[in-house]
Amino acid sequence: MRRLLCIFIGCFCLAFPLLAQSNKLIKELESKRGALQKQITESETLLKTTKKTVSSQLNGLAALTGQIEERKRYILTINNDVESIDRELSSLERQLGKLQRDLKDKKKKYESSVQYLYKNRSIEEKLMFIFSARSLAQTYRRLRYVREYATYQRLQGEEVLKKQEQVNKKKAELRQVRAAKANLLKEREAEKVKLEAQEKEKRILVADLRKKQRGLQNEIAKKRREASQLNARIDRLIAEEIEKARKRAAEEARREAAARKKEAAKAAKSGTSASGKKVAPLETYTMSKADRELSGDFANNRGKLPMPISGAYIITSHYGQYAVEGLRNVKLDNKGIDIQGKPGAQARAIFNGKVAAVFKLNGLFNILIRHGAYISVYCNLASASVKQGDTVTTKQAIGQVFSDGADGGRTVLHFQLRREKEKLNPEPWLNR
Repeated sequence: MRRLLCIFIGCFCLAFPLLAQSNKLIKELESKRGALQKQITESETLLKTTKKTVSSQLNGLAALTGQIEERKRYILTINNDVESIDRELSSLERQLGKLQRDLKDKKKKYESSVQYLYKNRSIEEKLMFIFSARSLAQTYRRLRYVREYATYQRLQGEEVLKKQEQVNKKKAELRQVRAAKANLLKEREAEKVKLEAQEKEKRILVADLRKKQRGLQNEIAKKRREASQLNARIDRLIAEEIEKARKRAAEEARREAAARKKEAAKAAKSGTSASGKKVAPLETYTMSKADRELSGDFANNRGKLPMPISGAYIITSHYGQYAVEGLRNVKLDNKGIDIQGKPGAQARAIFNGKVAAVFKLNGLFNILIRHGAYISVYCNLASASVKQGDTVTTKQAIGQVFSDGADGGRTVLHFQLRREKEKLNPEPWLNR
């Protein structure tokens, strides 16, 4: 009984890692999907406009489009997870097939050994086999054979039990993974239903906006004027910041040149310098050493930078030029991205850096933070909690995003990213 218990425990320990492996895969997929699911659930609580003004409806359309994109991304994640689980199922089925074949083979060998022992089951037959030997050496060999065969038969029985336990565990693992797949498919269908409802809502909103073409064009023109005014101010401040960086680099180079000249004079005076040996020229940089190092650190974190807004969010306007789907002659040109959050949301620094500028435009605050050659821009803030020259750290709150009381508390952060004067699409840099 004790021996059978040891066999069972050994089988369980051998099979448990196999079950744990599939559990780990399912948990990893659920964890990744869970963060996105939470993001979608929270984004659904963001403003849904009930006003009929063109401005409110256009903003509502942007928010709804952002939610639809998030839900499509979530459904795509589910599809990828289903594929991963299908691969795991195929692997488990192959493993189960092999285990079942091994079990069949071991049962066959065990059956043969049992049949042999049954035919030679009596003590008299075993003793007759041993003592009928022609010599003492042969007697010893026959005795050892009888003992070893008995041990072999016992081990065969243990192997059958062990393999049977592995088969049972693998079947349980298959059932668990199939159940996870079934739940995932059910969740995907539910998300598709929600997506269809949102797309229907979007079509109704677009149809209503089409009837207000003149007001729509006026609103777009107003947004373009405001964006142009903001971007012109940002461009000017960035040009000033680049010039400051160039001057810092030039001053650093001047100090290094003076230090090298002093060192050379000291060496010549002590007679240690080699005659006729040329001194290597200084490398020229547009940034100081500290700025270059910070630039490298920033670039190495591409795709890992945190979102520049706290709490739940949806991206309502993407980088670049694009037409608004369903609306005729409505084209937008965004130098960054617009991120809608909940009222009270904070703008936060995406990386370590120094505040290059804080300025107000149309009553709202805008902040530029330098990260070496890179500059992040945070616009549409009700307040600023930092000032020019302050050093900031990653995820540090730098101000509260403005909530528009006239539009139901709509809270949108406009965010830009530059590399010197070059405008970058922020999305590939952020960890979503």
